[in-house]
Amino acid sequence: MALALPLSLVQPRQQAQLMTSFASSPSKIHSAAPPLRRISNSAGSSRSVNRSTILDVKPCGRSSHGTTPMSASSFCFVTGATSGYIACSPDDDVYAYIPVYVMLPLGTINKNCEVSDPNGLCNDLRLLKSAGVDGVMADCWWGIVEDQQPGEYRWSGYKHLFQLIKDLDLKLQVVMSFHRCGGNVGDDIAIPLPEWVREVGNTNPDIYFTDKDGNHNDECLTWGIDQEPVLLGRTALEVYADFMRSFRTEIDEFFQDGTITKVQVGLGPCGELRYPAYPMENGWTYPGIGEFQCYDKYLMRSMREAAQARCRRHWENGPQGVGTYNSRPYDTEFFQDRGEYNSKYGIFFLNWYSQILIEHADRVLMLASSIFQGTQIAAKVAGVHWWYNTYSHASELTAGFYNNIQHDGYAPIIAVLKKHGAQLNFTCVELSTSKHKEEFPEAMSDPEDLIWQVLTTSWQIGIPVACENALPCFGRDDYQRVLENAKPALKKREGKNLVGFTYLRLCPTLFEEQNFTEFKQFVKKMHGEDDWFEYSIGYIAKVKLGKQEGRDESGSCCVEGLWKETDGDLGNGSLWLADCEYQKKRQGQKNWRGILRCCCSTFDMEAHC
Repeated sequence: MALALPLSLVQPRQQAQLMTSFASSPSKIHSAAPPLRRISNSAGSSRSVNRSTILDVKPCGRSSHGTTPMSASSFCFVTGATSGYIACSPDDDVYAYIPVYVMLPLGTINKNCEVSDPNGLCNDLRLLKSAGVDGVMADCWWGIVEDQQPGEYRWSGYKHLFQLIKDLDLKLQVVMSFHRCGGNVGDDIAIPLPEWVREVGNTNPDIYFTDKDGNHNDECLTWGIDQEPVLLGRTALEVYADFMRSFRTEIDEFFQDGTITKVQVGLGPCGELRYPAYPMENGWTYPGIGEFQCYDKYLMRSMREAAQARCRRHWENGPQGVGTYNSRPYDTEFFQDRGEYNSKYGIFFLNWYSQILIEHADRVLMLASSIFQGTQIAAKVAGVHWWYNTYSHASELTAGFYNNIQHDGYAPIIAVLKKHGAQLNFTCVELSTSKHKEEFPEAMSDPEDLIWQVLTTSWQIGIPVACENALPCFGRDDYQRVLENAKPALKKREGKNLVGFTYLRLCPTLFEEQNFTEFKQFVKKMHGEDDWFEYSIGYIAKVKLGKQEGRDESGSCCVEGLWKETDGDLGNGSLWLADCEYQKKRQGQKNWRGILRCCCSTFDMEAHC
């Protein structure tokens, strides 16, 4: 977008260049500007705009408050790309196209591997299509597909589902869901692990993660059996690989035609790369610190071997003084400020505990990258934000992220993702630190700083990042926080845009009139297609009204700052917008057409887009 500036703001040498350029080729200035439409100023007054002002580059003719002719120094020039012209372009990062996907309901496929409600689903998909979303995300449940017999897979319901999605010209992200559904926030159905796996677990409960009191968690398999052939002769890694190979073979047509754009590989509970440190079924409530989950016999053996390798046999057992699921850090010997977490043993244990997580991700993503060659793979990392503003970061430590005031726990994870060409999908992108401080002041939570740490680390290492919301999200404030994280330039922060956002989750509440209106506006913002002025963000041009040193007392214009409101007063003037249409092609190409108008108290300034 080229921005017209009063000649008084141009240095004398540049004034001469502008005058010479205009005199030699006035056609460079002319263009087919569309009819101007009025947007009210703060006083509600109306005003006509002379189109010849733009086409013929004449003086603007009158001030905002009367008809007094303007001085020669207040000519408005519509600038272009010719050398010597002054131009101001909108920030490409702000208007970038970021894809938006919507997670399908957990029960979209029933236990018989059939689409639960194909007609209702198609109606919902059409509504999502009308909102402009790029596609949807669907869980492929291990507990449905390979339920009865090991190595026997049922994909019929998923083929039907994917065809419905394809017929509506939507794209698809799939999740290899190797975890149980049920028992977590938002879980409205129950899908257990395959029956044959549960039968193995009945005789050998150590195939599951286990806490210090011996409670086994059957939400997913412990990483201790990744390479142990305890699943009827197969290791956990072999089971995961066989499942993914079957999916890739049976669903080949949807890979070939481009319907499937991403495969997110489940790496733990809720499909996230973390330990199941805060299970609600064990009595955990927010903001409890959770408990370490390494007491199955396979992980305990690994810990003993690690201690013996360091000639520290007294380190062979788990840490003491760690509290319970709902303890606070300051109530424990291990997590309190300057507690045992920072002792030699604490450092050893936390390094080992987090390394088990990293090695699991490394092994599974290596298999996935080989099986899904040519398709983007991804891993989801949980946003464990409570107790972030403490020294120990207790809840992150129990979840397997060795991240505290002295140690970066996310860089090694992100490095593994980069190694296998995987995309990071991070959660809690909609959460507000100030809101959490109001609702849970004792939690010492800081989701915004956590998100920024993970994003900046990802940029430094060099991997793409997508995000999703952690909790139901329907309001404008939540969407605004997503936008600010998705496009850092909105808050004038240096950084890269997200490569995608997945909305959690399709539900009837989303389609309520006000909620759906807000959602559609949000999608437009993510796509860079909407009129930012009408959403009180205003970022088409960087213009600020105000006085400058050496200028007359009546005011002048300068190029900087951010327009925050269409109708708001800045300095001595109001903001006006003439028909400015933003046209966006899906491949990221942008075309601008229209006139942007700024009415100052002593002169008019116009910009041709």
